Amino acid sequence: MNGLSLCYNYVFNSNKIFQPVLSQLRYNHWADWRMAKDVRKRKTLAEYAVPKLRVNALRKNDILPKEIREIADKEINEFPRDAVGIRIRGRCAITSRPRGNVLRWRISRIVFRDLADHNLLAGVQRAMW
Repeated sequence: MNGLSLCYNYVFNSNKIFQPVLSQLRYNHWADWRMAKDVRKRKTLAEYAVPKLRVNALRKNDILPKEIREIADKEINEFPRDAVGIRIRGRCAITSRPRGNVLRWRISRIVFRDLADHNLLAGVQRAMW
């Protein structure tokens, strides 16, 4: 075996290198309670968006009998209030800042500028002239 195959076997067949370090991972850690609330609203919207859209289409259909539309009215009231897209606020994924976000990267302008200064955003360069 030559040196390249030994190196390949050590890197890709060894269990020592790619062991996950579970002590450093933090799951479900949000910057503040507002971010956790926004995540909860997004999950609710993802769960109830399609059924609510269908019931709302039945409710607004003029061709259907009035009884069916009244049943759809009662069903639409049973959905959670967070199942509406207007209640979701675009927040920074790092700091949970609600305003001044760069939508393409989902981070605030302050974090965006800091990451761009340190060359941590792919394809972003500070303006130089």
